[in-house]
Amino acid sequence: MMERIRFLTAGESHGQALVTILEGMPAGLPLEAAAIARDLTRRQRGYGRGGRMQIEKDQVQILSGVRYGKTLGSPIALELQNRDWPNWTQKMAVEAAAEPVAALHMPRPGHADFAGMIKYRQDDLRNILERSSARETAARVAAGAVARSLLGHFGIEIASHVTAIRGIASGFSAAAFFAGKDPREAAVRAAWHDALAAVEASPLACPDARAEGEMIAAIDAARAEGDSLGGVAEIVVLGLMPGLGSHVHWDRRLDALLAGALMSIPAIKAVEAGLGCAAAREPGSKIHDELFYDPERGYSRGSNNAGGLEGGMSNGEPLILRVHMKPLPTLARPLRSVDVATLQPCSAHHERADVCAVPAAAVVAEAMTALVLADALCLKLGGDSLSEMEINYRNLAHVPLGW
Repeated sequence: MMERIRFLTAGESHGQALVTILEGMPAGLPLEAAAIARDLTRRQRGYGRGGRMQIEKDQVQILSGVRYGKTLGSPIALELQNRDWPNWTQKMAVEAAAEPVAALHMPRPGHADFAGMIKYRQDDLRNILERSSARETAARVAAGAVARSLLGHFGIEIASHVTAIRGIASGFSAAAFFAGKDPREAAVRAAWHDALAAVEASPLACPDARAEGEMIAAIDAARAEGDSLGGVAEIVVLGLMPGLGSHVHWDRRLDALLAGALMSIPAIKAVEAGLGCAAAREPGSKIHDELFYDPERGYSRGSNNAGGLEGGMSNGEPLILRVHMKPLPTLARPLRSVDVATLQPCSAHHERADVCAVPAAAVVAEAMTALVLADALCLKLGGDSLSEMEINYRNLAHVPLGW
């Protein structure tokens, strides 16, 4: 059986570069930098982003693991240079400095600053914020784009859209879109792709023009007040075969793996699958998805309240997840804090930041979802090369439920 897919990232927000090492990808997968660049560009999108996005134009360099446009089965190393590095060479110098810049002592409520300073016994919160910054998620998106390429080879598609910002809800949802429709039908897929085109054309990744206008107004108001806003994004996966994940151990349950991966994204405070929290408010007779069988169509469901997950496994229905993002903790009008050097009251540190980054977080959520699903797919199919996986995939074609 092939190795588990796993990845590590390294780098600081204003350091020289971000680096990702991804291992476990099968040999023979076509991969070019352009496939990764698309998602890196999407991560930088969104109305309400800060000045950093005007500086960084993320471009990936594949350092290892690929030859002649195909993966080798060895670890893939990816590098993203920080274009802002020349402005930070003194503040972020690797070598010991004769005259270090002044230390920062004013932790931001809601950020990793305070807990990180205590944990690592640091007297300068820059030693914490540089790594805890969401800038690190660019490296995750690069790794996730590779995983997306593997999933796409087997007909699995991942997309996302913003469903709410500061309580302003979009009228568009995947559950409503697919209600009463079979995602396996070409016409349904085509309509879904049209909807996603509207998502990509939106500055907030929201295809509902009415909601988008209200969201933009709310972001403008928050910017004027020196505040920040959070929101909700939905991740949708089509084409998953049933049986990814397992019910037999807690650490093999697909829902648990997805929830953990999504909760690891900075500022994400909750994750839902299918109906999510709403499922707790209804009786079982109203929420469980009844199962049907037709000789021509195979198995089908009357609904998808489970969001494609049952018993820790994919069930062949569209996977529907939602992530809830808190407002970013760096504020232009800082909150009250304590100077940890003097123990006196102070205003929290202010660093250049976004007003709203929900559309970007949605792309990061896609990446983390792709990495979990790619690992689950490799465990299901086995093999060290793409050709082996293809053989095993074809052997599953007799299963009546699937794609």
